[in-house]
Amino acid sequence: MARFGIHATKVYGVSLPQLKRLARQVGKDHLLAQELWSSGAHEARLVACFIESPAEVTSRQMDRWAGDFDSWAVCDGCCLHLFAKVPFAQQKAVAWCVRRRELVKRAGFVLMAVLAVHDKTAIDSLFLRWLRLIKNAATDERNFVKKAVNWALRQIGKRNLRLNRAAIRTAKAIQKLDSSSARWVAADALRELMSDAVQKKLRKSPAANAQRTRSLRLKS
Repeated sequence: MARFGIHATKVYGVSLPQLKRLARQVGKDHLLAQELWSSGAHEARLVACFIESPAEVTSRQMDRWAGDFDSWAVCDGCCLHLFAKVPFAQQKAVAWCVRRRELVKRAGFVLMAVLAVHDKTAIDSLFLRWLRLIKNAATDERNFVKKAVNWALRQIGKRNLRLNRAAIRTAKAIQKLDSSSARWVAADALRELMSDAVQKKLRKSPAANAQRTRSLRLKS
């Protein structure tokens, strides 16, 4: 775990597949999730994220749990498996991405990345606003923040063609900033967003085809 930058305080060494099997056996349990999180143990907190009911999570609970993050693994696991499913996930992404604490700030951008992939109902204007927040944070030199900023930028840019173009413009603007972190964020994102694989996939998407159909109708 130390090799992958997971420096949790209390660890038992139970593998993630084992934890997920245990969580499936337990099922959703709000009270048990609270107890497991309060234990402070790395594995217990991961199980808490798996068994917690998104419908019962409060805004205060999200802030409290985010403040307890002691590794990127718990941060990402919590955002992916729980927080992204909470009704006010979008608001927390915006609130946390400007926080000072490294893992709380990371959580804001991890939420953006996860929502860009899984929230099919979100409109483009939301992600366009987030691109401005991503640019503002790109100069943060802290490893866990800059990697999450990069992740959010790439995932937004792979959502559809319109957002791809906007993300590429944002990455090129970030590239001009006087910051080694910003240059890395931009270069890594541009490499993927401008790749043949991503461009081909986006042009084949139903949304892209619908847009081309509308354009042809307007021209005719």
